[in-house]
Amino acid sequence: MALCGLGSSPSPSLERVEIKRCFSGNFSKFTSKSSISVKRTSFTVNCSSSPSSSSEKKVVSSVDSKESIVSVEEESGHVMRFKMSDFNVLDRVSVGLAGRNDELVFEATVKDSCSSLYNTRVVLRRFTSAQAQRRGRRAIEVLKKLVHRRLLYHSYSMQVHGYVSSHTSSGLGSFTLVHGYHGSFSLRHWLQQADWLPTLEATLVLDEESVRKVGDDSVGGPAISRQLRLIRILMRDLLIGVNYLHSHGLAHTELRLENVHISPVDRHIKVGILGNAADFYEDGPSNNTVDDNIVRRQMMIAFDMRCVGFMMAKMVLRELMDPVIFMKFKSFFTKGNDPSCLREFLLQVLSRNSPSGNAGFQILDRNWGAGWNLLSLLLATKPSKRISCLDALRHPFLCGPRWRVVQSMDIIRWGLGSTAVRITEEYIYGLPQRDRLVHFIELLEMLNPHSKPRNWLEFLPGKWRLLYSTGRHIGLTLRQPPARVLVGDVHLTISRPTKLNTNLSLTSDVGFTVMMGQDWPHDKTGITGSLQVNSSFRLKAGRRLYLKEENTAGKLSLPQSNVRDILAQKLSGRNWRKAVPFKEVPSSLPVAKLLSNDVDVTMNLGNPPNRNVDDARNVLLEVRIQIPPEMFDLSKFVCGTYVDSRLLVLRGVNGSALMFTRSCVNESCR
Repeated sequence: MALCGLGSSPSPSLERVEIKRCFSGNFSKFTSKSSISVKRTSFTVNCSSSPSSSSEKKVVSSVDSKESIVSVEEESGHVMRFKMSDFNVLDRVSVGLAGRNDELVFEATVKDSCSSLYNTRVVLRRFTSAQAQRRGRRAIEVLKKLVHRRLLYHSYSMQVHGYVSSHTSSGLGSFTLVHGYHGSFSLRHWLQQADWLPTLEATLVLDEESVRKVGDDSVGGPAISRQLRLIRILMRDLLIGVNYLHSHGLAHTELRLENVHISPVDRHIKVGILGNAADFYEDGPSNNTVDDNIVRRQMMIAFDMRCVGFMMAKMVLRELMDPVIFMKFKSFFTKGNDPSCLREFLLQVLSRNSPSGNAGFQILDRNWGAGWNLLSLLLATKPSKRISCLDALRHPFLCGPRWRVVQSMDIIRWGLGSTAVRITEEYIYGLPQRDRLVHFIELLEMLNPHSKPRNWLEFLPGKWRLLYSTGRHIGLTLRQPPARVLVGDVHLTISRPTKLNTNLSLTSDVGFTVMMGQDWPHDKTGITGSLQVNSSFRLKAGRRLYLKEENTAGKLSLPQSNVRDILAQKLSGRNWRKAVPFKEVPSSLPVAKLLSNDVDVTMNLGNPPNRNVDDARNVLLEVRIQIPPEMFDLSKFVCGTYVDSRLLVLRGVNGSALMFTRSCVNESCR
């Protein structure tokens, strides 16, 4: 049986040249016929029982992934079948085109003067195993599925031109995919260059018109602003390309910096040849498996978004290019840590002293920590919680200052908490900083998303690091204590022994160093120690009352009344009117009431110079003076006023607020 194909070549005019080729079963017979007609270009496949038969039947071209060789029908579609003699193979291969172990990659130029690709540089990717050949045929299948929106396909994917296929004596067959060449570097190699920022800016030809597409209003500026602008451009282009695949029922499944290229021609990100793209529906949408299809679609989209999150993390935090550091980064998620405390973890891994010296931290901290919020949504532990491409494109981190973004209440809470955390890290607790922290804590309490005890039981368990206390701050500078003690991190670990009741176990862990020498302002070495306080609590619903001035006449004046008046004045301002859903400060707010039991205190001091009990007592007294009283006597905690996956605010019996941030549960992942 002979197989006849009908193909066409593009022409700027309405005229079209049709070349009809007939092949016998061994593809050795060739005849040609040319005709000129004025009609719209079309692609069909004609089959006949013999070359001379006058009756022809029109069929739909398809690719059978189970065949070892792609049928000639594809040539009449949107890919071409080449011969190796059609190419001039170059003597070098760009580093950004590195393939897998079962792939051989060549660069070549098309030397067939009759081809529309004449003198065009292409990539020949030869697949040497059966599994690799399935990837090549899959790339052609995806092209045919997306070809009705060919412009978007060519904008965001490597263009597949065709293939070279032949039989071998082993029976496996040879299959080589011919696809477009988009520069010598992958995105990973771009970012590893010493001058990557100006080079990428020049490649993308950034001008005022191009940056306006991401909501920015200027070019140039400080290095941090330039990096943020470039990351917005790359991330938005990447998300548009991935969303294009998702909207057509496909998941990429191989999103990595190594597989992404930037074309200097159209200045778009190319997300690969899509050889491993997977369909959302295995056998097509079916009414009998609607639930299974929804779950499969959600899982595949979530997998792609997680890969996008890893790519964004590497683009912003260049240290993650180091495989050792990136393995620590991935282990943070595999060990069950919440992505919302990613900043707390990376602060210890990447920037031991201060985040201000790290460019990536500065970028993610901008716009009230919006970058950390987007990262936590892309890398969420539960697939159902991961952000979609469209929602990510609307996220404040990827929108420039010219775009007015309607922020959700979750973003507002995140921004308030991030700003409060940044203030505490400055360690300058003057009156302006203390007033701002008080305002932010009060606003967080009003916007508390979890007011019922059952919500607190879900979020409370874990390890929390103390950030700030609105109570007294006593240090070493203006005092002459009997023991020079430098307090380190203060943690509060909350566990739930059983889920049958609302009982909680709280452990306060204070690390400190006893400095023995006289040169302690400059030499911070000494004897390390720890103070541990244990207690159990029962959780129940309660309310926190805001006392008014008329109710406190003749009584002890409480600081909350002054705070309430100042807060009411601040909420009446234009900046907070849209953010806070209260026209005035409420008279009371729901809280989680803490009912304590007995308290157990233990102090450990390593390698003391002597075993004098008085010295140990002086150390304990000094630690107690410097830490908030609630951390020494846990029974002084009376209620919890704010909790989410990242921050916790507890109130003491004297009205002071203690703000905590969730810490890494598994310290070994650092």
